[in-house]
Amino acid sequence: MKVRKIPCILVLFILCTLAATQDVASFEKRITVKKLANGLTVIILERPEAPVFSFYTHVDAGSAQDPLGETGLAHMMEHMAFKGTDKIGTRNYAAEKVALEKVEKAYTAYNAERHKRVGMDEPKLKNLEKAWQDAIQQAQQYVIPNQFGEIIEKNGGEGLNAFTDDDETGYHYSMPANRFELWAYLESERFLHPVMREFYKERNVVIEERRMRVDSNPLGRLLEQFTSEAFAAHPYHRPTVGWISDLNSFSATDAEDFFREYYVPSNMVLTVVGDIKAAEAMPIIEKYFGRLPGKPKPLDLATAEPPQNSVREVVLRDPSQPVYLEGYHRPDYMSKDDAVYDAIADVMSNGRTSRLYRSLVRDKKIAAAAGGFSGLPGNKYPHLFAFYGVPLPGHTPEEVANSIHQEIERLKTQDVSDDELKMVKTRAKATLLRSLADNQGLALHLGIEMARYGDWRELFYEVDRIDQVTKADIRRVANQTFVPVNRTVGIIETNKPAAASEGGTQ
Repeated sequence: MKVRKIPCILVLFILCTLAATQDVASFEKRITVKKLANGLTVIILERPEAPVFSFYTHVDAGSAQDPLGETGLAHMMEHMAFKGTDKIGTRNYAAEKVALEKVEKAYTAYNAERHKRVGMDEPKLKNLEKAWQDAIQQAQQYVIPNQFGEIIEKNGGEGLNAFTDDDETGYHYSMPANRFELWAYLESERFLHPVMREFYKERNVVIEERRMRVDSNPLGRLLEQFTSEAFAAHPYHRPTVGWISDLNSFSATDAEDFFREYYVPSNMVLTVVGDIKAAEAMPIIEKYFGRLPGKPKPLDLATAEPPQNSVREVVLRDPSQPVYLEGYHRPDYMSKDDAVYDAIADVMSNGRTSRLYRSLVRDKKIAAAAGGFSGLPGNKYPHLFAFYGVPLPGHTPEEVANSIHQEIERLKTQDVSDDELKMVKTRAKATLLRSLADNQGLALHLGIEMARYGDWRELFYEVDRIDQVTKADIRRVANQTFVPVNRTVGIIETNKPAAASEGGTQ
């Protein structure tokens, strides 16, 4: 039997028709929002399609909040949150606590000696390092590895994971609905009674992660250096994984200080979506999460990136795939033109009908891929709108750059077509519908919207704002933003060995 393909435009039409039944009003009937006395914002969405629920815990602290000299700490919190509590993951917490205090005391002495600029005693340093490592071994005997995750899995939990980016840290998984109270206890306990156990072991894991994703990865190195060049003042110039010198230096005590400052209820949003009734679930959430001590929300970042007034460039010469990347500073997500940037990204990059794909990949055949997007490296603060291209063999980053600039100029001097603008708005509605398809995706989106705007309804209002974007808006924003003095360029050039001279030297 031959299967007939449904045209893409028809698929989008069907999705958008379905989206009409997934409007704000239909969600308002099933969503309950409450701010607990300690400042924690809770969202419950009743969705009884299967006897399961998913959650998302949003902490409004990412690598942009890393203290100076301690980059990577926000990311370390993600790792530590799976290590258990004073009741989970330990054979004897009273003894373990004493052992961990000895680890910190030994590390403080070792770290102070090795950072002496003058007069470091090498034999003393070795003895201090041994004392620290011995203390770690003593503490390790009390650890029950992976017990937190095993409890969740044995009770039907799935998708146990977390993420850290420049703007936030998130925790999520799914469980059967009849394990709701167990979940509330477990999730609240890891924020109420965290233990920085196996901290230095996990720090080594992060160091290896950095080596793999950045130091040994040309694209990772390019992105790190490109971002550092684009942001001179704002903390967006810090890598999420952390600088290697910081990773080799910060302590479990530093991590505890970071946790106490940012992991407070007023700085968190908890979203639960699934087969639960708010009237039954909210008292359970209050019982367990209400135990978290209330503190004022931490002050937001004060440092603003000054206007860029010259082209900046980073060039890596490496025997790897050439890449071209350029970025332009743009306002944060609260900008009145945020939807216009989304429309530009769609016109330039969304699928095989996008301008950059058609020009660089299909027609000129100079690139394997090309596109543009906002949100580099984050989007909570003023950030970059970036364009990129991956040259095909025989073509150069310069060719890619020239073609991208031609498409940018066309965007600045000519209106987009009626069909292009219509497709932008249709795809926005279809994307919204897809984001509402599962419990976990809903929990994530609702939590982020609440944390960013203070209103989960913004998930729907974003589509409305795109629907109001005009051709003139696109030209205006393109002309304001995509100018040479606002441009940072990143290039990977193939590093070819120089030809040997007749004398045999290079």
